[in-house]
Amino acid sequence: MAKSVRVIVRGTVQGVGFRAFTEREARRLGLDGWVRNRRDGTVEAVLSGEAAAVERMLLALGVGPPGAAVVNVRSTDHAEPVVTGFATRPTE
Repeated sequence: MAKSVRVIVRGTVQGVGFRAFTEREARRLGLDGWVRNRRDGTVEAVLSGEAAAVERMLLALGVGPPGAAVVNVRSTDHAEPVVTGFATRPTE
């Protein structure tokens, strides 16, 4: 069963390799979507794929890479189409 979510990650998540970590993990799990920094200091991502893989990714985002200090991961259902593959987008 497929699942698609939009995620906002708060904490010390910029300047610690969080986007690269997210892209690497998403590709490893076979997910489509994207990740980007936001000007408010959070990281935003859209994740789409098998529900179990999305859930594993959400758990990974709750930990993040070394140097990150995740305070909160908030996910909501995402209905917009997601392109195939996974990419890092520019800051918004």
